[in-house]
Amino acid sequence: MRVVLARHGGERLDDPPGRDLLVRSSHSFAQLARVIDTAFARWDLGHLHEFSLSDGTRIGMADADEFGAEGELNETTETLGAARLKVGDIFEYVFDLGDRWEHDCTVLRVNVDPHEELGAAPRDIVPVFGWGALPDQYGRIGPDSDEGDE
Repeated sequence: MRVVLARHGGERLDDPPGRDLLVRSSHSFAQLARVIDTAFARWDLGHLHEFSLSDGTRIGMADADEFGAEGELNETTETLGAARLKVGDIFEYVFDLGDRWEHDCTVLRVNVDPHEELGAAPRDIVPVFGWGALPDQYGRIGPDSDEGDE
């Protein structure tokens, strides 16, 4: 799966960073969210997030019932396989529903042999390739910067 941080607050990013992930159909959307957040250097994870599939299905956080939309599926129980994703399918992952860090997730291949890719069959989702500079989730430019420095 390819995950590209395409937009922030609805604005397209110049030179968007991305990560390729090795996933299984048995992984949950909650597991995918955790790995995406880690791969994109998120450290303040106290924000709501959700997935939106191309058919309009929304998959969100289990512990955010008061914020969840009616009909939204639970990310801890919904698996990638249950979503019946095919090669070329694109869906969106949004981290922080206020600031809206919007990621395009594309299914690149199916039936991948993890032994050929990694020499092992990991149980967790594994980032296998990445590119681009990762923006700080609060816009800081250095360790002594305040939130939103330009």
